[in-house]
Amino acid sequence: MKCNLGSVLILVFVAGLTLPSYGRTSADDPSPQSEQAVVKKGKKQKGPGKEIAQGGKDVGKGAAKGSKDLAVGTGKSAGDLVTGHPVDAAGSLGKGAAGFGKNAGVGAAKGGVKIGKGVGGESKKLGRKVVGKKKTQ
Repeated sequence: MKCNLGSVLILVFVAGLTLPSYGRTSADDPSPQSEQAVVKKGKKQKGPGKEIAQGGKDVGKGAAKGSKDLAVGTGKSAGDLVTGHPVDAAGSLGKGAAGFGKNAGVGAAKGGVKIGKGVGGESKKLGRKVVGKKKTQ
């Protein structure tokens, strides 16, 4: 039988890689799960009062952004009217009004959801107090 030099080299190479792993113990192999437990922190929920306050804040932010858009559109349309561009003025005014409607609507919707969530949480809390049940989590 003839031995091919390439196959002998491959065999020696594989043996050289596998033999050192037999001498290792499990104590030599630190793994992150065995040393420390992975603790996932849950997202802390806001209280009902904070949720309602955040909702009011969102409504105010939406109204402020919308007012800014309306003011910019109105100013640009006034400038277009002065320079003799009535079509551009109407477009600018419409764009400002649309921006106001979008931002005020989005702010009111987001705020309304948060206010509703806060009111629901508060009524749940009040219901537990009336019935005398403990908080379950």
